[in-house]
Formats: sequence, structure tokens, C-alpha cells
Amino acid sequence: MNTASLPLPLQTERLALRAFRAADFPAYAAYHGRADVYRFLYMPAPTGQALQDQFDSVLAQPFVQDGDTLRLAVTRRTDGALVGEVLLKIASRDALQAEVGYIFHPDFAGQGYATEAVAAMLGLGFETLDCHRIFARLDALNAGSVGVVERLGLRREAHLVQNDRFEGVWGDEYIYAMLASEWQSRRQIR
Repeated sequence: MNTASLPLPLQTERLALRAFRAADFPAYAAYHGRADVYRFLYMPAPTGQALQDQFDSVLAQPFVQDGDTLRLAVTRRTDGALVGEVLLKIASRDALQAEVGYIFHPDFAGQGYATEAVAAMLGLGFETLDCHRIFARLDALNAGSVGVVERLGLRREAHLVQNDRFEGVWGDEYIYAMLASEWQSRRQIR
């Protein structure tokens, strides 16, 4: 999939989802450099050149084959503030499956931005990219993320027990998913 052919930016009631720009680095670094954000990502927060390199890879990321990821900056339409990001990762082109993910600056938590942005990414995945199934993998202790996917109607398909380890601590993971037919049924109800 050529990202140039995608209908970007995606507009929601309060948000615009667009490609990252070089000028976004300070706002990106403000939440990617936080240990509390990375606690649920099972890795230490990047710093210094590693953070810059990570951001540079976001700017040039392909979205063509299995494993490629489309990352979009989530900005408020009222003031253009970058509040976080959403992603869609190609899990299997053959099986028409993708993984949805999101990271938001904690200062913007509790305002429904993640739910609104993830709904837009589900729409992109199902309606534009013709995905059959979209799933999310979440740390079982991340109540905020669990709330996002449950509000959107994704179903919990699995609870993986102690499947990952970070800084000597084992963590559980939930897998939530939605099928295109379920997405379509939800849209018809509204």
C-alpha cells in the first residue's frame, strides 16, 4: 500500500490524523521519552540519539509488506497540538489482518482522544485497506488501553499469562480483535 494514496489526513470531530513531520520531534520526544509511557511497551524509553533515530524511522517507514507500520500523528483540530499517535501494522497481507496500536501523551489522557483516533484507524483499516481482521495486543494492567478497545467493541480473544518480561517482571497480555463484518454491523447501528 502506497501511503501517498491514503486519504490523509483523517478527520474526526476533534482530531486530525496525519503523517508525522520533522517539526513534530519535540512533541514526539515529550511522550516517547517517558518511562511511564514505555512501562506498557516492555522496553525502556529511548533517549538521546536512539530517540532521534526512532523518530527518523517513523518519518521514512514503508507500508507495503508484512511487518510494515503506518504511524499517524494525532493532532487536535482546534490548536494543532500533537497529543499522541496511532498505528496500523500489516500482520498478514494474505490473511488481510492488521494490528492497531496507539501511544498518547499522559497529559491528554481521559479526554477520549485515543478512542476517537483508534476508531478512525479501524475505519481506515476496514473501509479503505479492506482488512478482514484487526487486533490489538495490550498489557493486561493497562486499564486505559483496555477501556479504549472495549468501548470500540473489540472482543477479548486471549489472555496470555506471563508471556513477556521487562526489568525482571513478568507481564500478561490481552489480545482483542474485531472482524470487518462486526465493524460494518456497528456502523449500521449508529
